Parts: sequence; structure tokens; C-alpha cells
Amino acid sequence: EKSENSPLRFGEGLGEGYLRISISDTGSGIPSDIMERIFEPFFTTKGIGEGTGMGLSVVLGIIKNHDGYIRVESEANRQTTFYVYLPVIIEEEKKITTCSVPAENLPKGQEHILLVDDEEAIVKMMAQMLSLSGYKVTPLTDTTKAIAFFRNAPESVNLVISDMTMPKMTGLELAAHLKAIRADIPIILCSGYNESVTEETLKAVGIREYLTKPIVRSDLAKSIRNALSHASETNH
Repeated sequence: EKSENSPLRFGEGLGEGYLRISISDTGSGIPSDIMERIFEPFFTTKGIGEGTGMGLSVVLGIIKNHDGYIRVESEANRQTTFYVYLPVIIEEEKKITTCSVPAENLPKGQEHILLVDDEEAIVKMMAQMLSLSGYKVTPLTDTTKAIAFFRNAPESVNLVISDMTMPKMTGLELAAHLKAIRADIPIILCSGYNESVTEETLKAVGIREYLTKPIVRSDLAKSIRNALSHASETNH
């Protein structure tokens, strides 16, 4: 059992070759019973309308996308400290070596991706990742607009990436609408830690790829190519 001042680490790190950034406050601390949940998407202790619970989840996603990790220490009624560890880049004789996998080695493409998530911050972050990998991205935060866009030009979209939990409909419901318009459209579904989606449920609506938030860039890159490759094989 962890005490309230026990450190917790999120993400993987080698321990050496990392730059540490520490941020501390003098607040009331983080209770031990919620410490392990603070990075979960949509988890918040604030009241309705006061927060989305996505702030720390997005932070963790960004850090992991840079092959870093984050450690938390909290002392009740005194302070909380976040330690961010990022891999150091060493330049030697015009050759750069890092602790992380070079972004240029990740799978890339030029296909058109329809990205749907009701969280503006997540849409912007993922759209940037996809654009850097060469993809054309149409980012939308409204499922109704996503359906209308897709219905207008279904053949122009090569892949759909959708969040699971959204205000007007779930990602599964959105997938069903899109599949009704074009049955062979490949779809990747993304969800939070606390959302249970079975393989049978995904197969029922024709979804083959499933990612858990926060999204890691390398996992996203591989899932995109897997989904597109399977769609291409199915159509031939």
C-alpha cells in the first residue's frame, strides 16, 4: 500500500541520459486513493463544468511521445512535485544519437484521414502528429459534422480515427453510421483507460484497430498502416 508521499512513475525510462524538469506547488497534496488515477483520461475531482479531466492525460501523452516519463511525489497538506524526464540528444561529429526511436523511422503515408474527437486539445495534438507523418488530416470535434463530411465525399477519405466517448454519440455509433455509408472504410477507435471495449464489440461494427489513450506516436503510426493494409488486401 502506497502512502501519500510515495513516488509514482508513469511511462518507461532508462534512468540515464535523461534531462529532469521538476515542477512543485505548495497546495494540499494529492490523496493516495486517487494518486494512481490522476493521468486517466476524463478523471477529475472538480465539479461539473469546471474541468474535463484531460489535462494530465494530454501531458502524459506528449511526454511518452517523446520517449520520456513522469514521476509524481505528493505530501499531504504540504506539496506535490512532478518530475518530467526527457531523453537527452547528443550531437557528435554532426551525427545525432538519442535514447528514442527516430521519428523518421516510423511508418508514414500520404492518405487522407478523418480525425474525430470532441476534445480540441487532443484533436490538435493528434492532427499535428499525423501531419508530420505526411498525412492529409481533416480534424473535427463534432460527430454530426463528421458524418455529413463523410457522406458528402466518402471515397476521398482513406481512414477514420475516432474517440470512443463523445457527447452526441459514441465512437462505436459513429463507426456504424460511417460503415452504413461506405462499408469498407477502415476505422481506428481510441478510448480511455476506464472504458471497456471487447474484441467482439469491435468486430461487430468492423473495427480492427484499437488504441488506448494517451496515444503513443509509434503505436498510432503502426495502427494506421495495419488498418490501411488490411483494407487494401480486403478490396483486392
